[in-house]
Amino acid sequence: MAVKEKHSTHRIISTMAYEENKPKAFERVNTVESSYRVYEDGKVGICYNIGEISDEEGFARAQADPERARPYPFTPEAGGERSRDKRECEVSDRELMDLAGEYMGYILEKYPQFTFSGSFSEERCKFSLNNDLGTDYSENDATFGARIMFKHKDSRDIMDGGFGFNMRKPDDGSVFRTMADLYLGQYETIAEIPDEIILCMQYYSLVGGLAEELNAENLALGTSRLTGKVGEKVFSEEFTLEHDLTDKEAWFSRFWDGEGCVLPDDKLVLIENGVIKTGFADKRVAQKYGVPHTKTAGHNYGDTPFPGGLNLRIRRSDKTIKELLGGRFAVIPMNWTGSPMDSKGELTIVISSSLLWDGERILGRLPEFRVSMNFYDVFGKEYIGVGSDDSPLYHDKVILIKTNKV
Repeated sequence: MAVKEKHSTHRIISTMAYEENKPKAFERVNTVESSYRVYEDGKVGICYNIGEISDEEGFARAQADPERARPYPFTPEAGGERSRDKRECEVSDRELMDLAGEYMGYILEKYPQFTFSGSFSEERCKFSLNNDLGTDYSENDATFGARIMFKHKDSRDIMDGGFGFNMRKPDDGSVFRTMADLYLGQYETIAEIPDEIILCMQYYSLVGGLAEELNAENLALGTSRLTGKVGEKVFSEEFTLEHDLTDKEAWFSRFWDGEGCVLPDDKLVLIENGVIKTGFADKRVAQKYGVPHTKTAGHNYGDTPFPGGLNLRIRRSDKTIKELLGGRFAVIPMNWTGSPMDSKGELTIVISSSLLWDGERILGRLPEFRVSMNFYDVFGKEYIGVGSDDSPLYHDKVILIKTNKV
């Protein structure tokens, strides 16, 4: 018997953009994406559509050409009903323009030696999943955010740095002002490069690279640096990595995966106290290689699911950032480029623009320098931790890691 299933996303994004200190444009985008799926005889017919369409037409298109149905020998999930709403407020277009004008007015008046470009945006999103087996899931979220790039009047570069944040409810402007003062207030002061380089940064790009190594298919094929190490202690005792859908900075995350599966407590521990607990696998990879099915399939509206779509989060320390630094300085990278990682996990990073931070105050801007790091050491012997508090430089959690000056 055929089973029908519909995945949909309704997204509204309002953006106030600025270019070289002046308003550039206001834009509002309202999009609906739908994926109609019909499962039958070990195959699935898929109709991906952008824009409004009736369910009757969507399912008819999904079944219109049986020759184009994809192999998919798995039964859709009978998950019952569940909804989650992470919205704290919704910002009107008028309010967004007023906030943008207020924030830009602050930095233009206080820092006339800089030129600014960027945007302020409000995004709302609703995800849903429904099928004939009784699954009825929905997720709502909304954020307000800012992205500012700056250039000093004496600089020959296109841009010298930037800052930004997301939040679910605009505050009184203190987050933006604090962030602007930290990045811009001591920018013209040149500080000395410390002997010990501790990078302080958001860790999402770092754990994104680690995700490739934890892909269960890569582990099974031997193409991961972590092949054969499941169950072994590879990283620091202080390092625990989770796929965490409860995290407050997991913007626009569904509590279900691309196959409609839901994790117990909406979490999966991949690495615990340095020990690799499991790779991640969707139904196909789990069946093909005989590995655990971890309910972490990525969402693909135009095709069958794939392993991925993770919200990787490092478990926080019980110490603050200041306590983790223990009187040492941290480097806040703004512009950098990195070399490809070699077979031993080594890479070099050229940090062309950065700030020196003592955990509370910015002490100045640093000249260009290079550091090297190792894939294993970043989360191993060079790992310091993720503070229990949010850094005012990012309005978010940050990782502290030691690197080697080149």
